Amino acid sequence: MKKLEDYVTSIPNFPEEGIVFRDVTTILEDPDGLCLAVDGVRKMLEGVEYDSVIGPESRGFIFGVPVAYAERKGFIPVRKKGKLPREVLSMDYELEYGTATIELHKESIKPGQKIVIIDDLIATGGTIEAIIKLVEQLGGEVVKICFIMELAGLQGREKLKGYDVESLIIYEGK
Repeated sequence: MKKLEDYVTSIPNFPEEGIVFRDVTTILEDPDGLCLAVDGVRKMLEGVEYDSVIGPESRGFIFGVPVAYAERKGFIPVRKKGKLPREVLSMDYELEYGTATIELHKESIKPGQKIVIIDDLIATGGTIEAIIKLVEQLGGEVVKICFIMELAGLQGREKLKGYDVESLIIYEGK
């Protein structure tokens, strides 16, 4: 049986020289790869008490929704600015080359609600750091953060100190 890492395609020198791009879409394209990823995240959550799953668009949706469904939890989408129709709470965060804004429906998180965040990749950690701030501003508690892949060389975990963070695959580089 193949390991999850075997389903990731590594593309050298993309998007620029010296970078190895880790393509998660090849996990999604293969039924066994997708099952390994979703089942791997579900295993990370064994014994964790939580109420809902949050995932940022778009790949956080792809991996978060099947986990929420299988575990009979709700799914809360985090979207780019201007995409959610009801009253939102917004958070700006740093990207490698600029800033971006994410939003969450204000009524999606209730005080005391226990939240799991699921995304495909942790790089610099900026997106997840912003999501944590949104959850906590609304009175929720982040109890676990799960990733399919981690680029350890970008030190994203540093921004998430104090939180339970786990990745299915860890790449040492950037």
